[in-house]
Amino acid sequence: MKYLPLNSEIFIQNRKRFVERMEKNSIAIFNSNDELPTNGDAIHKFKQNSDLFWLTGIEQEETMLVLFPDNSDAKYREVLVLTRPNELKEKWDGHRLRIQEATAISGITTIVWVDSIEVVLQGWIHLCDNIYLNTNENDRKASWVPVRDYRYAELMKQRYPLHTYKRSAKILKELRAIKTALEVEVLQRAMDITDTTFRRLLQFIRPGVMEYEIEAEILHSFLSQRATGQAYGSIIASGDNARILHYVENNQECKEGDLILMDFGAEYGGYCADLTRTVPVSGKFGRRQKTVYNACLHLHQYAASILKPGISIVDYTDKVGDEATVVFQKIGLLKKSDIKNEDPANRAYRKYLYHGISHHLGIDVHDLGTRTEPIKAGMVFTIEPGIYIEEEKMGIRIENNFWITRNGNKDLMKNIPITVEDIEALMKK
Repeated sequence: MKYLPLNSEIFIQNRKRFVERMEKNSIAIFNSNDELPTNGDAIHKFKQNSDLFWLTGIEQEETMLVLFPDNSDAKYREVLVLTRPNELKEKWDGHRLRIQEATAISGITTIVWVDSIEVVLQGWIHLCDNIYLNTNENDRKASWVPVRDYRYAELMKQRYPLHTYKRSAKILKELRAIKTALEVEVLQRAMDITDTTFRRLLQFIRPGVMEYEIEAEILHSFLSQRATGQAYGSIIASGDNARILHYVENNQECKEGDLILMDFGAEYGGYCADLTRTVPVSGKFGRRQKTVYNACLHLHQYAASILKPGISIVDYTDKVGDEATVVFQKIGLLKKSDIKNEDPANRAYRKYLYHGISHHLGIDVHDLGTRTEPIKAGMVFTIEPGIYIEEEKMGIRIENNFWITRNGNKDLMKNIPITVEDIEALMKK
């Protein structure tokens, strides 16, 4: 790992929170992700299962976690399962964790090698009534590839058909949405790295630069600050490309007079930042660009004023839509007749703002959390309104990340330049 060691108390607290939600006389088993092939003999860069990482901090493949809080032998109430270090394999693929190293990361003192876990696991399961197994219950899930969690669930049901099976994901969806103060410290580090990178870009962007050159500067800045890398593929969209929400080509020249929308964030210690800024390629906003930018910034600030405990994302989005309707009329995008005749299921403002305003953020960029129940203190959200005008070949989005507090929220990106004046001043330097 490139990042400095995290406080193992993060993962100790997370496991404690999960165990407190388990039913009596139960065991919970978590598996790492698969190593997935690309072509030939190559494999994709390994990415750990987010739930397993949240509970252990371990990024290594072939890892398991077993939680059995009612085990009569206290030593085996939490067990980390690792692949046994192999001298030949390490010559090819590098170092694998030793017991002391894994304990330092996770706070788990009992380590069992994966090639010997099945024998002891069977005995523990025979003592239990319930087995908690994990699957991906992220609402945005879009793939049905039979990954390890699903294959393991089928295997366990074949071996132990008379046990009662429980969903770990149902618990984790609630727990992972509420970030501890220790988790927010790591998130803040990812955001600070992103802040430094954005300021660097303001000195780099100029007419004639290529979108991919900006992307390269982002990655260089992230890695030089010990980030794992990009939290997601950077969106570097100049001119009319900015209206494409998930623009990925990043291959066009940035031209004088255009705006460039940049959506990027660092990953540090397994946690993600998610920033969007729209800046003028030439260093100064045009009059109309400034008008639309300030309208978007107003929506951003309005959304921040109402994102607090008690409101649901659905109601919050509706309120931002109401404000967008007023704002879009002021800047000439909507007429009174557009609003009067709008379809309630596809409101008039949606022509210019066609995505959600916020999503949960954490270990995953689109992190676990409810979209229908009231927001709670401890959750972390993006706020990212946008205005996309096809007739003017213009797209503007502004995004910061917010930690929900007891009475409101805290902007974790409050130090990152956001106003027209601050952006122009820094680009002028």
